[in-house]
Amino acid sequence: MATTAAAMAATSVVVLDRGNNTTCTINLHGATVVSWRVNNQEQLFVSKLASFDGKKAIRGGIPFVFPQFGPWSFGPQHGFARITRWHLERAPDRLHNGDVEAIFSLMDNEFTRSIWNYQFRITYRLILREKELHFHIGVYNPSKELSFSFNMLLHTYLKVPDVRRCQITGLHGCHFIDKTRENALYQEGREVVTVNEWTDRIYQHTPQEHVITNVVSGRKMRLHKYNFPDTVIWNPWIDRSREMSDFGDDEFPNMLCVEAGNVTSPVILLPGTAFEASQILQQFKCPYDLAINAPKKSRKKSQSRL
Repeated sequence: MATTAAAMAATSVVVLDRGNNTTCTINLHGATVVSWRVNNQEQLFVSKLASFDGKKAIRGGIPFVFPQFGPWSFGPQHGFARITRWHLERAPDRLHNGDVEAIFSLMDNEFTRSIWNYQFRITYRLILREKELHFHIGVYNPSKELSFSFNMLLHTYLKVPDVRRCQITGLHGCHFIDKTRENALYQEGREVVTVNEWTDRIYQHTPQEHVITNVVSGRKMRLHKYNFPDTVIWNPWIDRSREMSDFGDDEFPNMLCVEAGNVTSPVILLPGTAFEASQILQQFKCPYDLAINAPKKSRKKSQSRL
């Protein structure tokens, strides 16, 4: 049984190798990025209890959310893309500058049409650079008659030494839906956002760039996005961790989800048209940031309910 499982796993992953111990591993189940190593340091969190049975979504890495974000009356939460096997459109190929790219695709099939009866085609191009991982997404509506609407999000799980020490920039002044407080709407008053409790927020109309401090080895991660107007910040904390069978009770301090997507306003795709979006993750180290020691504001003063 173990040998069979190992053989199946080997045929289900695609590895991009740039050299110098810099790699990216994609599981064809959901086209989920399950590993991104820079100089042999893992940048992404995957739960030790994550399931790789090809049935449920992989808990960690970067799952691909489409065509629904959150609960869905038609089918599984967060849609079907993250639980469907994708096609390797173009095997890993080294570009002239040494970077490595691969292209994955997903089309409507009997399973997807049984849930969501629309024609579609998604292309997902990943490029591995020295300290960057690029994501380029295209969604095409081949129908001659029907439009469809969709949510889409890259559910990025960052690996961190201690989530309580992380700070996230680029959210000051943005409105957010707080799912831990009955979807109440607030406005973020903090210059940098920290996570010290169960957090599940949809920030709206966010800028194109966020910087997350104190990720692996005390470095920073820059997230640059295009055509993704929303940013979701999530950590289940203690009690919610215990409610998930595929998430370790003690793992929440070592992960932080910073997720770029189209969540609050679905994309409407007319017949014969396409939608494009992209994201770049960049690991970097820069001089000490004074903002790290900026005075902390209380929760009451740092946000106002609308």
